[in-house]
Amino acid sequence: MPTHSETRKLPYSAQQMYDLVADVAKYPQFLPWCAAARIRQIVPEGEGRRMDADLVISFKVFREKFGSRVMLWDAARKIDTEYLDGPFRYMKSTWAFRDVEGGGCEVDFFVDFEFRNAVLQGIIGVVFYEAMHRIVRAFERRAAELYGA
Repeated sequence: MPTHSETRKLPYSAQQMYDLVADVAKYPQFLPWCAAARIRQIVPEGEGRRMDADLVISFKVFREKFGSRVMLWDAARKIDTEYLDGPFRYMKSTWAFRDVEGGGCEVDFFVDFEFRNAVLQGIIGVVFYEAMHRIVRAFERRAAELYGA
């Protein structure tokens, strides 16, 4: 049951970072191990929007598709993701974006998941923290490409 949490200060606006993370369809262009993304639907739900999406994760001989329910809270600039179907026992993540005085923003990221397959869980356990850092850095590099640094 690996979990990862970090807060980063970045030189971009909270809205820019929120828009980047919310654009799930573009993940294969820059996220490591993300081979494909498909948006099933986006529908209004309460004060937010619910996006159901599929991602295909490919790492060496491992290739799995999983579905997620992504709640986009535009006004609060928060994104909550939970697992729908695929190789996980469970998976939850949250992103929160806040503008900071003097410019830039703080980004809070948290993820918690467990694979159904003990072998996969064991493999990811060995590289989990490095993988999470690579994913967060991929979002940072993407922001630099899109918004300048």
